[in-house]
Amino acid sequence: MKKAQILFEQGDHRWLAISRDPERPNHLIDTNEYVIVNGGEALITDPGGLEVFPAVFSAVSSVLDPRLIRTIFSSHQDPDVISSLALWLEFNPELKCHISGLWATFVPHFGGSSDTMVSIPDQGSEMIVGSAHLSTIPAHYLHSSGNFHLYDPLAKVLFSGDVGAALLPEGNSDLFVTDFDRHIRFAEGFHKRWMGSNSAKRVWCERVTSLKIDMICPQHGSVYSGDDVERFINWFDELQVGLF
Repeated sequence: MKKAQILFEQGDHRWLAISRDPERPNHLIDTNEYVIVNGGEALITDPGGLEVFPAVFSAVSSVLDPRLIRTIFSSHQDPDVISSLALWLEFNPELKCHISGLWATFVPHFGGSSDTMVSIPDQGSEMIVGSAHLSTIPAHYLHSSGNFHLYDPLAKVLFSGDVGAALLPEGNSDLFVTDFDRHIRFAEGFHKRWMGSNSAKRVWCERVTSLKIDMICPQHGSVYSGDDVERFINWFDELQVGLF
């Protein structure tokens, strides 16, 4: 089953990583979910697909009351990102799902209604969890045409969706990248194919370079921390993407 691990903790502000499910069926891609907790409220990023909902919900429940989760941040529209929406809404019909306005009429096919969706404008917006102010960072065409990442200036953490994702071999359970050169081999093919625009990639690299980031947390694979943050951004900046 998935387990929850603390990535950051300062006072009542926490980041939790819900990662690695060795019991998932092999036909499902492994995903990471992250929970941000502040002031008695919580937000979950890319809460996952329908089939992994029990594992994610159980992992969350082991560390906090899931009723604290009032907000979902969905980086884009893929089923491995948000197809569990109907089950989250069954648990709490008042949940709000923040997603690119491009997908606000598509994602309700997974569940919810216009009242559930909070459209993020193309240029990004601010989100508040408790007393924490978070920023949605435009990442369009990386890989979705309406795509956002989530930045927390207090924790200095960037949730990067599919950017930074690595399709790791079975048995690799490291939460953090420990050998960048080895790890990045499992990210290269994914980024070349799934990232659709070199110009969009360059804009993203310039944008995040201006942020203070201690951790880049992707939806698949391991977390980049310390020097590996800059190492990854430089690697991605030089990579030619959108290749077939």
